[in-house]
Amino acid sequence: MILLTGATGTVGGLAARRLRGTTPLRLLTRRPDRATDLAGPHIEVAGGDFDDPASLRRALTGVTSALLVTANPLTHAHDENFLAAARACGVRHVVKLSSLAVTDPDATDLITNWQRGNEQLLGDSGLLWTLLRPRAFMSNTLGWAISIRAEDVVRAAGGTAVNATVDPRDIADVAVLTLLKPEAHAGQEYALTGPEALSAVDQTKILGELLERPLRFEELSEAEALRRLRGRYPEPIAQALAESAARGRAGAKSQVDPAVAELLGRPAGSYRPWALDHLAAFRDRT
Repeated sequence: MILLTGATGTVGGLAARRLRGTTPLRLLTRRPDRATDLAGPHIEVAGGDFDDPASLRRALTGVTSALLVTANPLTHAHDENFLAAARACGVRHVVKLSSLAVTDPDATDLITNWQRGNEQLLGDSGLLWTLLRPRAFMSNTLGWAISIRAEDVVRAAGGTAVNATVDPRDIADVAVLTLLKPEAHAGQEYALTGPEALSAVDQTKILGELLERPLRFEELSEAEALRRLRGRYPEPIAQALAESAARGRAGAKSQVDPAVAELLGRPAGSYRPWALDHLAAFRDRT
């Protein structure tokens, strides 16, 4: 049996849909009521929480391979609890969603160091492991949807900085591949990017072309961008995201890696088709 954490999130949800009907599957979520659309034959939904080791042990009983997605950079306890439960339950293989920033020695922000620490925990666990290290998700641009719908504008800092963003569907496809074939992918570290590096200005232009109306990009100052981050996240996380953005402006996120194409036997998805498939989110709903 395969277990997916983050099943109601982006990568976990996509992986669940891809695995549905192919293998016995268990979905771990704090809110089982939010996973009803993922139900199907041979799919179990298990309520549980990374802060509750007993719930993790219940969910991991009988599991051979698991996808681990954690999201709180202010603690390593979630990964620690999960890996301890996985060992106790005889799980053989854990696929960990990490970040490509961990390979950059100049990336010393809190979030990147958190991911490095979690990778180390997995490496020291004695379990078979595979690391998925994506660049920023193309789906992050869904955060522009409200201002595009209301004002035909995108506001961000570092508008000309390029980033080899990756289609989350490609991440999910790689996750499924590695979960289904543990021996073939154990001990591997995969850098997952899109096929090209684009800037926010480039992405805004593509969205405007697909929407068939002009969109405007407005550059935010670094101070204003940080102020907005502080409105959404605790101060340490806001600062970490600001540091990450500064590295992006310096060109640290532009490298394209061939791993997605090599693993999947097809080109990595580019931004335009991703945007076309999600265009409804950006359309004027008035």
